[in-house]
Amino acid sequence: MFTVLSVNVGSAQAQPGGKGLPTGIGKQPVDHIDVRDPGPKHGGEGSGVTGDFIGDRQHHGGSLQALYAFAREELDGWQERLGRELPNGMFGENLTTQGIEVDAALIGERWAIGPEVVAVVTAPRIPCVTFAARMGEPGWLKTFAAHGLSGAYLAIETPGRISVGAEIEVLSRPDHDVVVPVVFEAFMGDLDAARHVLDAEVLHSVEHESLRRHVERRSAP
Repeated sequence: MFTVLSVNVGSAQAQPGGKGLPTGIGKQPVDHIDVRDPGPKHGGEGSGVTGDFIGDRQHHGGSLQALYAFAREELDGWQERLGRELPNGMFGENLTTQGIEVDAALIGERWAIGPEVVAVVTAPRIPCVTFAARMGEPGWLKTFAAHGLSGAYLAIETPGRISVGAEIEVLSRPDHDVVVPVVFEAFMGDLDAARHVLDAEVLHSVEHESLRRHVERRSAP
């Protein structure tokens, strides 16, 4: 069975060191969340979760990053590797899942989450300096990127409530082979992965254009 082990919401907090925008990465478990399409990244409502704070709306939030899902199994692996407790929500995820291989999802895969919500896998999570500051581990961004399993962002197709213990059902999978880690590798600089992602035409226009420019720069003589 695939389930939602924890649902997590972040409130506004100061960045470590007091510099930069406030952040909502410090997510805490709650009993349930209400989710909806937050609209565009610029000018929309930010997070797809009602009451979830996003400080840096230039890089986070919007329809394609409405929810962030990360597997408890991956957290357990990092917990063992780092030798420290990593509670649900530690990586800034809204959904801590159990049973489902989040990073085996195809871009465009549709999930039913509980009796109401339908969500669509859209992209990997790209690690940022806020994530590094939260973790406080030397070289964290390189370490996380080298592992290659980032969890997945989801868009909201059908809004509703997600409660702790909600079942996750894979409703449909698209007819291509681009899983979340391949897109992660593409955005991390792997030229072959980037070309594969572009050829498959699985990204939305803004992401597609960003990746296309990256490929053109890297391919220029």
